[in-house]
Amino acid sequence: MAVNNNLANRQRRMGLTAYLTQDVVKDQINKVVGGKNGTRFISSIVSAVQVNPALQECTNSSILSAALLGESLNLSPSPQLGQYYMVPYDNRSKGEKEAQFQLGYKGYIQLATRSGQYKKLTVLAIKEGELIRFDPLNEEIEVRLIEDEEERENTPTMGYYTMFEYTNGFRKAMYWSREKMENHAKKYSPGYKKDLEKGTKWTFWAKDFDGMAYKTMLRQLISKWGIMSIDLIQAIDADMAVIREDGTKEYVESDADMVVADVPSEEKEQPESIQAAAPEPASPPVPQPQDAASAFFG
Repeated sequence: MAVNNNLANRQRRMGLTAYLTQDVVKDQINKVVGGKNGTRFISSIVSAVQVNPALQECTNSSILSAALLGESLNLSPSPQLGQYYMVPYDNRSKGEKEAQFQLGYKGYIQLATRSGQYKKLTVLAIKEGELIRFDPLNEEIEVRLIEDEEERENTPTMGYYTMFEYTNGFRKAMYWSREKMENHAKKYSPGYKKDLEKGTKWTFWAKDFDGMAYKTMLRQLISKWGIMSIDLIQAIDADMAVIREDGTKEYVESDADMVVADVPSEEKEQPESIQAAAPEPASPPVPQPQDAASAFFG
């Protein structure tokens, strides 16, 4: 154990660029991204880490493992794009900081639409005064959206709506009130509950409630009724986990032990609606296996 801790400490002290350019590490990178893309991959990781001082304190191996998973899913680590994040947290049992892989709601959208099965995929915050009615039986919503963008942005959120439509016309939709989402966050994120009690902002729920709400809505909708690609299943399974060098996952919750990266302003309050042309689905939705990450989103 002492030998392993010393090795981890040496890796953490070594600069990330120096670590990534070691021959053994470059070989590992090339197996995933290919020799021609190795330089681009290293540059993207270094850029993402440079903007986050807390992430710079994480072990190099945990940063690399999270980034390699993101690369294998063809997602960008850029915080501005919001497809996935490398989130630093304190692993007190090891006495070190590690990088956790966390899928962003835009990553859900990217992976779902790539399957070619979705004609439409939408998630939206509904502001106070906009909702006229939502019929849960027929899954029909009637809203009158605030036209002035600045006014809409400054209006409190009252709920969240998400829907998808397959290319063959099958559709599903959900609406959750803000109160329901708040109760959901408190139930599945002890860290967020602590944030509310202490007035802190450790968790993503406290830092960017709408972004986490979008992600939760998409997960609830797609995992229960949507067609899920292998990449999407893999991403959900690894969500909120530290990826070990042997490929195993250690799931952590965003509680007060976590040092959460700042969410870029570009990621906040951005409703997402995508329409894409795609071939007809080859098969109907199939039940998806439960995974450990479900504990965080229900």
